[in-house]
Amino acid sequence: MKSLCAVLCLAASAAVPAPQRALTDPQTLNSVANAAAAAVPVRDLFFSRSNAGAAWSPDGKEVVVSTNFTGRYNLWRVSAAGSWPVQLTQSDDRQAGVAWSPDGKWIVFQSDHAGGEIFDLYAVPAQGGAVINLTDSDDVSEERANWSPDGKTLAIERKGKTESVTDIALLDWATRKVTALTHEKTPGEGWQALAWSADGRMLYANRFNAGYTDASAWRIDVASGNAVELTPHKGQQLITMSAVNADGTTLALSSNAGGGNSRAALFDVATHSYRWLDNGPWESATDEFSPDGKQLLWTLNADGRSDIFVYNLAARTSSKLELPPGVNAPIAGAHSYAPDGRMLIAHQASNTPADYWIVGTDGNALQLTRSALASLTPATLPTAQLVHYASFDGTVISAFVWLPFNLPRDGKAPAVVLPHGGPTGQTLDTFNRTALALASRGYVCIAPNVRGSTGYGLPFQKANIKDLGGGDLKDEVYAAKFLVSTGYADAKKIGISGGSYGGFMALMALGRTPDHWAAGVDLFGVTNWLSEQAHEEPALQQYDQSILGDPVKDRAIYEKSSPTTYFSAIKAPLLVLQGENDIRDPKEEAEQAFKALTAGGKTVLAHYYAGEGHGFAKRENQIDALERTLAWFDRYLKNDTSVKIPQ
Repeated sequence: MKSLCAVLCLAASAAVPAPQRALTDPQTLNSVANAAAAAVPVRDLFFSRSNAGAAWSPDGKEVVVSTNFTGRYNLWRVSAAGSWPVQLTQSDDRQAGVAWSPDGKWIVFQSDHAGGEIFDLYAVPAQGGAVINLTDSDDVSEERANWSPDGKTLAIERKGKTESVTDIALLDWATRKVTALTHEKTPGEGWQALAWSADGRMLYANRFNAGYTDASAWRIDVASGNAVELTPHKGQQLITMSAVNADGTTLALSSNAGGGNSRAALFDVATHSYRWLDNGPWESATDEFSPDGKQLLWTLNADGRSDIFVYNLAARTSSKLELPPGVNAPIAGAHSYAPDGRMLIAHQASNTPADYWIVGTDGNALQLTRSALASLTPATLPTAQLVHYASFDGTVISAFVWLPFNLPRDGKAPAVVLPHGGPTGQTLDTFNRTALALASRGYVCIAPNVRGSTGYGLPFQKANIKDLGGGDLKDEVYAAKFLVSTGYADAKKIGISGGSYGGFMALMALGRTPDHWAAGVDLFGVTNWLSEQAHEEPALQQYDQSILGDPVKDRAIYEKSSPTTYFSAIKAPLLVLQGENDIRDPKEEAEQAFKALTAGGKTVLAHYYAGEGHGFAKRENQIDALERTLAWFDRYLKNDTSVKIPQ
């Protein structure tokens, strides 16, 4: 018999490389007593608003925000000093990607139709007025407008509906003429327009591959289209630029050139040398130079919780912005700094909806927006706890756990595992409405960052390549085992629910490990990778191939990784929720699952949402989907036969 030491050493040697973390004793988790605890109304969770981007006005006096104040993501303008927001646009379709013109007169944004992800670019007068469609193209998606310094040209990202590549184009503000700047030929490759040089002659951009395992920074001559790679490298390296200094000599970027983790750095264009801003075990990324060029924002993602730091270029020191714990992030698209150096920051946490804060040059922070309903105070909401457990091969997995208030440790509570999307994604310490609704109703919840997740280094991210629903599924199973080990959860009352790749994981779990689950909910997940290849958006076809291989040569891998292969083994009831206009995991995937499981005599119900794409953007549909999920689990995990399941 092998010694205990030998067994432990073998497990450690087989573990996937990742930052070191101490294992959590499940018995140390304790339900908090709270006399005010009650089931959180689903409507309150979704009438607490969400945000989808923001930008300063050029004079720093106002901020434009994309928020679903009315249940739809439209644009609102708010004074930086604090005021009631003024609605600028009204549409049933989501609007985001805001960019304020240099003269302050116009705001450009992007919007698609019914969740179909074919975006047009629009402009609205900053003080209100008629909205103008700048691109008006049904078969080409235009996104992420970036104004030139003189306000005469917009650099945009452009992708044809049937193409897998994303290129950069220039849109003339006066004539609305669009001219291609890059001409990508490699399937799945994409260009991201990032920043203009001060004189408007150069455009800085990132170019990345389909699997997002290789990227590089480029400089493009706007007049000629000549592109120069600024960060040449051998093999695959993930080098992503966020900003360039005023004279173009220094790039702010994140790179894994120094090891497995992507780390924030300054890059000297002439010498190709790095100045690393952080040498810790966690991933970090740069953001934006201050207007005076003396400082740089960068973020540290430490195990799903993020902080923002200000780096002083002269002193070569960093200081952390004093913000509440959770997920703190600069505004995407280099929109964080006002001209006078104030910073616009996004903050949220497991018990706090996302809001925008303004941090002054003195470091003091002021909350600008307030998204939560008055009924949702942090004290009344279950808070996520960060835990770490060992999976089947010794790999340490990080996860967030929500324990209901006032829960006896009697092993009788129902529990739900919440896999994230991706697979190259990460569960962060964000405002999780599903977890809050479940935990406030007595469900123990866990959201693990299984192998394949981002945030733990490239080896960890690549650990499930050609093994989707293999090792990562076992990590989900061990998450359920962890909950049982706390002494709170009943092993016979565990469900699983997720969206996108999380929906795929729910399907794989029910079919490949059927004895571990009592119910499942699949939200817009993958049913069959081969049919997915036939129907999904072209760029995502290339992404899938970067993980699964060639669908012809590696057909056996596609079949092994497809939930349909295991449908006959499913025992647990399954609810399927799907948007009708989803181009990522198309409606055919949900229909395929429903038809096959119905034919096999399984307990399955499907519901489709008109006017929705990949994920549900309309408030009434968000509410309906979560209410259906709760009813499903109440019926099949709590065994409450009085619950009526909506048809």
